[in-house]
Amino acid sequence: MASGHAERLPQMISAVMAAAGLAFSDLDRIAVTNGPGSFTGTRIAVAAARALALSFPRTEVVVLSSLAVMAASIAGSRPTDAAGACAPVISEAEFLIAVDARRGEVYVQHFAEGGVTAVTEPMLLPVSQAAALGGAGRLVVAGSGARAVAEAARLAGREAEACLPGLLPDARAMCGLASVTEPVRGAIKPLYLRPADAKAQTGKSIERVAS
Repeated sequence: MASGHAERLPQMISAVMAAAGLAFSDLDRIAVTNGPGSFTGTRIAVAAARALALSFPRTEVVVLSSLAVMAASIAGSRPTDAAGACAPVISEAEFLIAVDARRGEVYVQHFAEGGVTAVTEPMLLPVSQAAALGGAGRLVVAGSGARAVAEAARLAGREAEACLPGLLPDARAMCGLASVTEPVRGAIKPLYLRPADAKAQTGKSIERVAS
């Protein structure tokens, strides 16, 4: 969708709840990805989770990085799944999820144990720095920034492979991850790794007329 996310999301949530035959008060947990990603998508998702959490204060809330959800979708995949082609090769290599952030940068997170355990927090790095994560060993990278990172790693003399350039967070993987993740105790906050491009104007205010 190019626009209309804020209007569409509540309708989607209501449709899923109706199909499941559940009331919102039946929910044990609310799970949300808080980034990194687009400012608009992150803001809308976090706002929706906040609204649900305020409406149902006894329901736990789990906050996950979008990169961790992508990694979980590969780690839990089967050979017949879309992510299955990537799963066998990450068990014996350093594994990254890298999402194209443009300007020669990627949103990246390093994982171990076949994509199950996060080694680092999500980061915004130049492609060349992302390609050096995990040392000099064999590297496997998934996500929209995978090809650029793998190419940079190979140019630096490192064995590297890119897979699943079209990878996106998967709701099923998110549910599995949310079931074993500690709920947040404080406010639900978006994860913005880059300042907004749009900045408030300064020095443009009109001077108030003295009375």
